[in-house]
Amino acid sequence: MNTAEMTAKIAEGNGFIAALDQSGGSTPKALAGYGIEESEWSGDEEMFAKIHEMRCRIVESDEFTGEKIVGAILFERTMEGCNPDGMPIPERLRSKSIVPFLKVDKGMHDEANGAQLMKDIPELDAQCARARELGVFGTKMRSVIHEADEQGVADVVRQQMDFGLQILNAGLVPMLEPEVSLKSNSRAQAEALLLANALEQMDRVPEGKQVMWKLTIPVEPNTYAALIEHPKVLKVVALSGGYSTEDACRELAKNKGMIASFSRGLLQDLRASQSDAEFDATLAGAIDTIYAASVAG
Repeated sequence: MNTAEMTAKIAEGNGFIAALDQSGGSTPKALAGYGIEESEWSGDEEMFAKIHEMRCRIVESDEFTGEKIVGAILFERTMEGCNPDGMPIPERLRSKSIVPFLKVDKGMHDEANGAQLMKDIPELDAQCARARELGVFGTKMRSVIHEADEQGVADVVRQQMDFGLQILNAGLVPMLEPEVSLKSNSRAQAEALLLANALEQMDRVPEGKQVMWKLTIPVEPNTYAALIEHPKVLKVVALSGGYSTEDACRELAKNKGMIASFSRGLLQDLRASQSDAEFDATLAGAIDTIYAASVAG
């Protein structure tokens, strides 16, 4: 797929985006959920090798195709890795008509003003150049809003767009992820502030360019309709945010034009001990459920 074909694939949104981007801090938890305990690996290299095996098993499954999955978000090591046949993972995804994205953020600062901003990304230009070289379409970066604090929300959304414009200039499509915590005591108010700030920041996007947004499924269905319909927004996707697959899909289906970009919701029932047939059947069940919710609107 070339850039125009990948843009069309995301725009049509007939499916969902798989989030396969667990990084160093979240990898042990992801492996434990997959049934691989810390006693089974020693050091970061072995840990990352284990998670790469898991991701390759997913990507190589006959159930993991562009028929119901429009994109996949990769951790940098995964982007640089290959499948068992030696094909680079981004190329393998494109061969399955799945659009590759790269997670570029480097973690977050401690909470201030009810929010967590991203840490600096000093190598962002180099990351983007390497991603383009490997045929990656876009990026993803996450910060978190914990409470409806006007300053905190404004700071998060502004920072997301600051980095987003740098990524656009590098020739990639940024997926901006200002997550609103499901644990927030002022979640609906935070989402209203997020929408207002996001629409304001969209004025900074140059004509002819588009960004994506990855957002928590809102308390009030269709809260983000104005973003979804914005001409400079390629797609608005939903994070599962700690919801179970069932709960995330139920809530997502209430939102017209919003598709899933789930990690936990996709992976929660996969286990290393499953036979290939069991693994594929479990993956197929999750894919079907998430796909149905993504196209429900």
